[in-house]
Amino acid sequence: MTKKLQRRDFVKASAAVAAFGILPSGARAESANGKLRTLHIGVGGMGGADLNSISSHPKVEVAALCDVDLARLNGAKARHPNAETFRDYREAFSKLGDKVDAVVVSTPDHTHAPAAMSALIANKPVYCQKPLTHEVFEARQLRQVAEKKKLPTQMGIQVHSSAPYRRAVAMIQGGVIGKVSKVYAWSSKNWGYDGGPFKGEHEVPNTLNWDLWLGTAAERPFHPGVYHPGQWRKLIDFGTGTLGDMGVHIFDTPYAALELTAPKWAKTTCRKPTGIGHPEKNIVQYEFPGTKHTTDSMIWTWYDGSFAPPKGEEAMLPPNVKLPGQGSLFAGEEGFMLLPHVGEAKLYPEEKFKDYQRPNVSNNNHYHQWVDACMGKGETSDSFSYAGPLTESLLLGVVANRFPDTKLMWDADKLEVTNLADANKLIRREYREGFEVAGL
Repeated sequence: MTKKLQRRDFVKASAAVAAFGILPSGARAESANGKLRTLHIGVGGMGGADLNSISSHPKVEVAALCDVDLARLNGAKARHPNAETFRDYREAFSKLGDKVDAVVVSTPDHTHAPAAMSALIANKPVYCQKPLTHEVFEARQLRQVAEKKKLPTQMGIQVHSSAPYRRAVAMIQGGVIGKVSKVYAWSSKNWGYDGGPFKGEHEVPNTLNWDLWLGTAAERPFHPGVYHPGQWRKLIDFGTGTLGDMGVHIFDTPYAALELTAPKWAKTTCRKPTGIGHPEKNIVQYEFPGTKHTTDSMIWTWYDGSFAPPKGEEAMLPPNVKLPGQGSLFAGEEGFMLLPHVGEAKLYPEEKFKDYQRPNVSNNNHYHQWVDACMGKGETSDSFSYAGPLTESLLLGVVANRFPDTKLMWDADKLEVTNLADANKLIRREYREGFEVAGL
């Protein structure tokens, strides 16, 4: 491969992607040896964890690996020596044909949608890391295409399938604290950057294809320790800040338990935008329409960085209760539920709920659930039909941090902020030439 695909090569690659999956959906996942043959796009960091977890299923055969970093790619190849390897996922799609049955996307956020959509166009089931997309529009498009094609999909929020979170959903939907009027959610992590521009020219590591790492994003110089391998989450062109990174985990249980839809509005309290990084601390507030599990409307407040956890009277719990560094708090008509991140729910007042019998639920394997669905056994619990709307709601708050202290009124049907035209420029981005994908 040359450093960049020429225009005619891109057209050829796009045609190959369209022909990549030609089998009817019911037959696609069953290869000749009865295995689900997987292509993994992004195999370092969380991608390595995804690769290990999915390949642990006895019906999975890792057929292909793709990563822009040769060191990471070679490490994964050593564990899966029979897999074909690629640096560019577009080349993988153009060359693999019917050699793979399903695709796993574990890249930085800005490449989630283009890689996942390429797989869906090819009629391949997709497991995509969280947050589902970098932009609101992308989340809507992935959901609609996946639903139209009836493909098994799953977003990588593994705790969604854990017993503590599934139990919390059952408790709320069982009415243990009555109708919920407020939710507080928080993470003390700081995936933000309040500094200025990155200056100077630096040599790109010889193992990294910088042009492919940038992908759909605008070209810029490489800076060590700024983008690859892990700091990209802090930057607006590549990541979605703490809200996108941890918020999607912590939003998930309240969103599912309360059966929420699209918010009416979102408003962020943070520093002024810099055009470079996400704020290092945010307070994001949403109002959601009421559901059968909430009051007529429901206010949701998110805190991150040094704003987390909520302080003072906002916590509404006994003074001896210390809030965890990450978690959520439900305020209901009959009491409160505190849900530590990846922990069991606690009910208050304790005396009132001392005899409450908690639902008996089991842990599910989030990864294997998707593999089984690809093989025609059962369904996923976190398909793009669920993950898409959740991600849209989350990302509206990310958009709001560019317009501090401004309530963005949201028309979900039109994917439009109705009171601030400039905000709509952030709902959908233009992809760099050569990295365009149909439908995005």
